[in-house]
Amino acid sequence: MQLEIRPDPAEVGRARRWACARLAGSPLADDDALAETLALIVSELVTNAVVHTGRPAVLSLCLPGEAPEAAEGATVRLEVADGSERAPVPRCASEEATGGRGLALVDGLADRWGWAAEGAGKRIWCELDRPARAQGRSVAECGRALGIFEGLAFGVV
Repeated sequence: MQLEIRPDPAEVGRARRWACARLAGSPLADDDALAETLALIVSELVTNAVVHTGRPAVLSLCLPGEAPEAAEGATVRLEVADGSERAPVPRCASEEATGGRGLALVDGLADRWGWAAEGAGKRIWCELDRPARAQGRSVAECGRALGIFEGLAFGVV
């Protein structure tokens, strides 16, 4: 499943809704923690593609098969391909900074992530293992561990 993304910040919300709708139609539909995590990672990776490249991108989502038993031990793979050769670089953002935490969040929430050069651009990917997400840290716990959500009320829309 793929979604083409225009180089417009408004596309981030559309990408998030698209990914959550795909998840809702899968055997993983009942996993709220996975849906929250997926929505946050989609937001971060699509925002990076839109803001830092200024070029169109393609969001891909690979979900387990249709059968309910496919959800056990399932891995969800998310990829964002863009036309920029610039490597993604995690930053250490100051407490006052309004950005620069996206890849730290992806690193803290995904079970695996990485990137590869592809043609004239790159592909950033991450994987979420269902058992690890169900037993792992929630979005709020990860945020607290990174020191970025203290004193804030937040939700993933």
